[in-house]
Formats: sequence, C-alpha cells, structure tokens
Amino acid sequence: MLPISLRADGRRALIVGGGNVAFRKAEALLEAGFALTVIAPSIDDRLRALLDRPDARLHERVYTGADLSDADLVIAATDHDDVNATVVADARTARVLVCDAANPDNGDFTMQATVRVGELTFAVDSGRSTPAFAQRIARELRERFGPDYAAAARTLARMRTYVRAVRDKNQRGPVMRDLADLPIDELARMNPVEAEHLVEETIERVCHPERSEHRDRSRGTTVVCASRASALAMTQARLVAAALAQRGIATTIQTVTTTGDREQDRPVSELGSVNVWVKELEVALLEGRADYAVHSCKDLPGELDPTMQLAAISAREDARDAFCSERYANFDALPAGAIVGTSSERRRAQLRALRPDLRYESLRGNVDTRLRKLREGQYDAIVLAMAGLSRLGVKATHTVPFDARRIVPAVAQGALAVETLASNDELSSELYAAVNHEPTQWCVEAERAALRSLRAGCSAPLGVHAQLVGALMTIDAAFATAGGTMLRERVEGGVDSVAASRKLGEQVASALAAARDRLGRPRVLLPRTQDRPSRIAAELRGRGVEVLELREGESGTDLMNTIPQMLLFPSSGSVAAVRPYLDWLRGQAVRPLVAAMGPQSGAAASEAGFAPDIVAPDASIDAFVAAVAHRLETP
Repeated sequence: MLPISLRADGRRALIVGGGNVAFRKAEALLEAGFALTVIAPSIDDRLRALLDRPDARLHERVYTGADLSDADLVIAATDHDDVNATVVADARTARVLVCDAANPDNGDFTMQATVRVGELTFAVDSGRSTPAFAQRIARELRERFGPDYAAAARTLARMRTYVRAVRDKNQRGPVMRDLADLPIDELARMNPVEAEHLVEETIERVCHPERSEHRDRSRGTTVVCASRASALAMTQARLVAAALAQRGIATTIQTVTTTGDREQDRPVSELGSVNVWVKELEVALLEGRADYAVHSCKDLPGELDPTMQLAAISAREDARDAFCSERYANFDALPAGAIVGTSSERRRAQLRALRPDLRYESLRGNVDTRLRKLREGQYDAIVLAMAGLSRLGVKATHTVPFDARRIVPAVAQGALAVETLASNDELSSELYAAVNHEPTQWCVEAERAALRSLRAGCSAPLGVHAQLVGALMTIDAAFATAGGTMLRERVEGGVDSVAASRKLGEQVASALAAARDRLGRPRVLLPRTQDRPSRIAAELRGRGVEVLELREGESGTDLMNTIPQMLLFPSSGSVAAVRPYLDWLRGQAVRPLVAAMGPQSGAAASEAGFAPDIVAPDASIDAFVAAVAHRLETP
C-alpha cells in the first residue's frame, strides 16, 4: 500500500449511494475540496442538505455507466454488493480511481481517517483491521496538535515563500530546516514582519557566515522599509526587500497609514493634496523611523521634497489599465447606462470620451475590496491597473487590458519607486544596484518630466506612457480639460540618457499645453453675496481663469446659454443667490463641474441638484482656490 495525498483542486467526485455511508464519504470529500455528484434511487435528507451548494449535483435515479463521463474519482457506497461491483468494474474500464466502501479490497483505494489542523493534515490507516483504533489515534492527534501547530505552519509557509523568492534552489533546504526547528510557540506568535526579519537573519547565518562577520557594522545588518499596509503595498515592499537581501541587507517592514488610506469615503481628487499616498511615508523617513520607502511610482508628485531622493525605479510590470467585469466580456460589450467604477479622474475622462453613454461612479478601497464590490454587483465593470492584479495574482471573470494608446496609463504606472533621504547615499547606492532597471527608469523619468512641465498632480486627468525600443522612445499622452475635451499627443525620438528622456517628456508636455491653450482660458461662475471685491475671483484671475460673477438678486439672464466649466460655491448662501440661473442650467444637456468650499456649501449645492465634484480640504479661501486651480490644471 502506498499512502498518497491527492489535491482536489475542484475535481469532481462521483458517489453512488444515498445513505449514511455516502453521507460520511461526502463530508470528507467536500472538506478536501471536491465537487460532488451523488446518484441513488433514494437520497437521505442529511445528504441532500449537505449538498445544497452550487457545485453539487444530485440525481435520484439508478446508476448507469454513462455517469462516469466527468468523474475524476468514484465511491461505490450502496447497500448492494452487485451494484458496487458494477460501479468498480465500470470505473476501471474508464480508468478512473474507485473505492468500494463496503469491500475495500475490491477497490483501488481506501479513505483514511484524517485530522486537519490548519494546513496540516494527518492520515491514519490501520490496514482496515481495526477502524476503531484508527479513530482513537485520530482523536489523540487532535488533542496533541492544537491551534499553535496550525499557526506555526502558516508562519513557516510565509517564510518558505520568502525564501523561494530570494534564494537559489540549492540554498533553500538548509535555511528552511533551520527555521523549522524553531520552537512551536515562537513560530505561532510571530507576525509577518518578524518572520521576514528572522528569515533574513537565518539566510545570513546559514548562507553567508563570512559576510555577516565582515559587513560594515556602522550601517547595521537590517534596515527598515516604510510601506502602506494594503496587500498590494506589502507585496511591492517585499519585492524590494527580497532584491536588497540578495546584497546581504535584511529589511524589516514598518506599515504606515496615509491620508489616502484614512479618507476612503471621498474621491482622491477631493482630498486637497497631490501627496495623499506618500506624505506619511516620507515623514517616517524624516523622523528616522524608516530607512527607505516603497511607493507605486504613479503616486509620487512630479517634484520631490528637496530632502528626498529617488534611489531606484524597478522594472515595470504591465503598465496598462484593465477592464474587469463578472458579466460582460469587454468594455465595448457594456450596455448603455452600465455602471463603471473607478477612483481615477484620468481613467474616468478617457473612458467617458470613448463611451459617454455609461455611468461612471467613484470606487475606493484596495484591490481585493474593489473586486469584491464588483462580484457583489455594485458595479457592472471596474477599471484597475494590470500591474496590481498581476502582483497579487487576482482577476475578475473577464479581465481585459486596454491598449495603452486607447486608455493612456498614468505617469509611471506599473513601476515601483524606492525613496530615501537625500543624505543617505550609501543605502541609496545599494538600492540602485539591487532594484533599478535602467530602461524603465528612462521611461519613467520621461513621463515624470511631462508631469512636472504641466504642473499636474498625480490625481490629474493626465496619462503619459513612454516605451523604449532600442534607443527609440515613443511617448503617448492624453489630457482631459475641465470642460471635458480630450487632448492627445504623441512624440518619438532617440534617447541615450536620463537627461535625453526628460527632454522628450517635456516635448510631449509642450505639445499638450499648446493644444490646451488653443482651447482658450478655463471659465468659472462665482456667485456673489457681498459688494466688496472678491479675493477668490482675484486669485483665480491671477492664475489665468476667466471668472464670471453673478450677484445675488440678478436673474442671470445675460448668462443664459453660457455654461462655464465649473460652478464655485464658497458658501451655502451663494447657492441660493443664483437659483434662477441654476433652474435654467438644470435643464441643459451639459453639466459643469461643481466646487464647494466646505461641507455646508456642499450640502446646499447637493440640495439644489448640483452635488459637488470638489470639496476643499478645509473651509478657507486658500484651500478653495488651490483645489479649484488644481482641478482646472492652472499654475
């Protein structure tokens, strides 16, 4: 007899029989992960209730040989030896493994008593001579190996994944044997960060004893990485940590909560900052709580704080955006009025330019949360970055990347950025050597140069994507104006350095800026409730915005047929001041953007039927003007 472990992986098992024995076999097979088909002239109520699940099939009839057509495993569990013998004979003819529950010697296998503790599985086989004794042993195993063993096994599984990522095959065994000998209680209570730290120490001790002895002690054997706590952010941080470990430097990961993580109930464009995913990580560097930080490069502002430096840019994952749906095969298959979820103004603008007949609604949360909302039917489709889906190994039923020229990706999408203090040249050099990918660096630097030239933030409706083939770089760019016009430009040229790449990025930015200038200045409507000059109007005019002022009591007749790019509501009273104009505007086919200075003015605008697209982060003129200018993409 050869005991083996068979992984179900969704395979289908056939049970012929509907009584108590069939019920026990079904329980074991379901726990192992099989999909079940049960066939019997009469099926016990307990078995019927057990199989009340989408992947189960019940046929209350007599068995036939055709029932084996899609079975990967067969259990003969009837009260009739002749029927069981027929099932066994048919299964062997069909070359399907079969178990005769009544006469084990007739079949190909027996089902052993099993004990599962987390991911650990114990099988007990008494040779069919003393089943009761096998059950006793199983009982004692459950008592002996409790939850601590399951927790220890989970920790070792995480360690093994990390070791496989950073060590050659012939070095993994000694490291894992050393780790597996640790006390069970120590493994059980270890968190993921502690586990990774211990893995790195073990690798150093087992694989590089000479390097452990001679490394410069002033730098230390372990550095700290600041990362957001989402599954994707942690996966990205571990990729960098694994690369750094190859150079003999271990990493402990410290999780940090950013503004973008805390403010999940508002669109990113309303948070009043271009730094919502980055600032708190940089604070951890400045305060000495971390030595380097790992970001999705697309989250970085165009200009870094002078105290910071980009130490390395990783090789780029798939930079494209992906259409994700549980019901529809692709973006073009969506019916009119379908709800599409996205948190990105860039995606929303480009998608709307292709399909203005769809509803685009805000979608926040990590990748798993967004996919769950999709599965729950809150959206007909959502759009996510392919890079994140690939790194997490997840997808929707229909996951289709958009062509990068059709939906131009965000600046630096798909690449990781590693940031350190500008003064930390030693660690920066190590990170550059371990992580930096020069072709991606050149493309990202070109894209970021365009971002800086346009004075746009990371949440602006701007897409820039560079591709490098040999020495030829091609850059596609798309920008949505506040009025909804989609501008597209493409440039190409030879590059041989970061400086040359940046110059080409600035070139595509100049082409976009020229196209934007040809459309004319952005226009906004500002209601007035006071006679004195408006500081808001003056500030915006200084930024090149045309401001139409409508005073309280004026009907707005002169402005009829004039639809600005944005309505500005600095107070709740300003909404009431322009009611006649709003009544006219409500009947028009085009709706301008709406900006509110604070919650009260936002609530008043919503009550009037003009829910705000932008709410200033605090109710001050400076914050309001900055938020409006940022959305209009003015300097």
